[in-house]
Amino acid sequence: MYSASDLRKGLKLMMDGDPYIITKFDFSKPGKGQALYKCRLRNLINGNSTDRTFRSNDKFEPAPLSDRPVQFLYSQGDEFHFMDNKSYEQLMLSREQIGDNVNYLIDNMEVSVLFFNDLPIDITLPIFVNLVVTKADPWVKGDTSGSDTKPVTVETGYVLQVPPFIEEGAKIQIDTRTGEYITRVKE
Repeated sequence: MYSASDLRKGLKLMMDGDPYIITKFDFSKPGKGQALYKCRLRNLINGNSTDRTFRSNDKFEPAPLSDRPVQFLYSQGDEFHFMDNKSYEQLMLSREQIGDNVNYLIDNMEVSVLFFNDLPIDITLPIFVNLVVTKADPWVKGDTSGSDTKPVTVETGYVLQVPPFIEEGAKIQIDTRTGEYITRVKE
């Protein structure tokens, strides 16, 4: 059983019979009265988000989830196909289940699939992924009139801000938790 003080971003818990994940968390303590825990929760079954405020004496049941390592095979429309690394069983998840993780998925990538009652409901990515920049505006050395960052597009179609020296064809490391540029990868 979780208490309100255990709440944090990424925690998975049961509410109203469905598993939820906390996607945004805010703690506040008014001058008098109980502490308030404001959370944005995403239903792991249907992908809907909801905002809830909890008090310090609230209790929560952990979500009975399990995960298995899988390999991303391909996407077809809004369907994403994976293969279990041990049983070679193929699994399919929808775009709603994948969410923003679609920005980092490339063929043959190793990820974990989350199961609830033996049904695949979500994926967990590695914290860092390396992706190739497919579109970037050119940078002139010594150009200091521009901003400190520029937008680039990576091989999955995701657009993010990077330092101006990143060029087309470069491989960069991205933090999948925040979607931000980390470093240039040298091979």
